[in-house]
Amino acid sequence: MNRRDFLRTAGMGTITASLPLFGQTNGVAWAQSPSAASVKAPAPLPNSPYSNLLVLIELKGANDGLNTVVPLNDPLYQQLRPRVGLDRTTLLNLTETEALHPSLKPLLPMWESKELAVIQGLGYPNANLSHFRSIEIWDTASRSEEYLDAGWLARTFAQNPTPRAYAADGVVVGSNDMGPLSGQAVRTIALADTTQFLRTAKLAQAGKDERNAALRHILAVESEVVHAASRLNTNYQFKTVFPTSGFAGQIRTTAQLVASHAGIGVIRLTLGGFDTHANQQGAQANLLRDLAEGIAALKSALQELNRWDSTMIMTYCEFGRRPKENQSGGTDHGTANVHFALGGKVHGGIYGAPPALGRLDGNGNLPFAVDFRSAYSTIISRWWGLDAANVLNGNFAPIDFLA
Repeated sequence: MNRRDFLRTAGMGTITASLPLFGQTNGVAWAQSPSAASVKAPAPLPNSPYSNLLVLIELKGANDGLNTVVPLNDPLYQQLRPRVGLDRTTLLNLTETEALHPSLKPLLPMWESKELAVIQGLGYPNANLSHFRSIEIWDTASRSEEYLDAGWLARTFAQNPTPRAYAADGVVVGSNDMGPLSGQAVRTIALADTTQFLRTAKLAQAGKDERNAALRHILAVESEVVHAASRLNTNYQFKTVFPTSGFAGQIRTTAQLVASHAGIGVIRLTLGGFDTHANQQGAQANLLRDLAEGIAALKSALQELNRWDSTMIMTYCEFGRRPKENQSGGTDHGTANVHFALGGKVHGGIYGAPPALGRLDGNGNLPFAVDFRSAYSTIISRWWGLDAANVLNGNFAPIDFLA
């Protein structure tokens, strides 16, 4: 049985910090933490398209785009949202027609320096309103009626491998869900934080069992985990002050991963809680504050590392929310949504099209303006300089937030 077949059969097309042979108690690894002296400085990495790092942030549960970027001059906004709609006097104006949620104030400096792109109307035809199925569509970049086995990032790395000197193709922080990195034999590490990963990886000792091909493979994978762990340095002391939210812990871990200079193509984070069917205003305000404060801290840390210009941050989620509020002070599952791209090389501005509140479909949902796969095409073709059509199984015009 070869490596790819085993991974497909075992359903573990990733290298994670939770392999079957790792001993843990109550979810905490019981190996000793390596000393600072045991962490070796990494060798210089070869040139690669993945020298441009992508940081993906999934807004799990589906963030409400209409209260994230508010259409200032559309009277239908307040008509559809008499309770959930935001007070205009509290909003942060971006243009004469668009304004940010007040909790996103930490992002304003990036807007003013033209490092924040606001992409409106992202979606796809025949939208599915199931959390499970719609995020599967976004993760695999499929059509709504199409089922693909591998995520769009997994296909990217399978067709365009990272250098073997890289510690990993991707790192998933704060979750064991591989999302767009699932379904292919790619080198992906899942971890809550780098210190725990290093502790866990110390338990992975290469071995031999000539009688069992599957076990030999697991041991070989563990050996790769050890190799990756040897390149992750968690000792960098940032001047940046990180927030104290749970999401900020993922941001801090991301900064440490970048500081390791170990070679990583993608880092994926998750901020959950956006399924706001009830009492939306307070819940979303807190979540967006965590998001904005986390991104601002990450920018500061990346600037310390001289990596802001070679990093792009992008948000995504399974769908938007319905324009009309429900009876519980919340919003139900919708379709088109707004997302952000941020970075030193991002061409800041408004892209896509504003929400067409006067053209809702029969279910009261928004038409989409930009196929979400165009955002992926922009990443693959313009950020990494690779062939997007082969990965996405079709041609999707890039969006001009990158040259």
